[in-house]
Amino acid sequence: MVSFIWSLIVGGIIGWFAGLLIGRDVPGGLIGNIIAGFVGAWIGTFLLGDFGPIIGGFPLIPALIGAIILVLLLSALMKSARK
Repeated sequence: MVSFIWSLIVGGIIGWFAGLLIGRDVPGGLIGNIIAGFVGAWIGTFLLGDFGPIIGGFPLIPALIGAIILVLLLSALMKSARK
């Protein structure tokens, strides 16, 4: 149970930091940050492999890169949906 909570915290931090780096908020607030962290970790690990420090079950470098890709895609989709 503690490892699950730790994964949620790390996933949320990864999603928040990805949004902070590119200057766009993740839609959905805290839950959106956690989802972006989890999905970003999956995307980054799929594209780049499993390298770098691993915290909470997430390889930090690929997870952050994957979360940035996800936030950029979501921002583009949200922007096009508003028009």
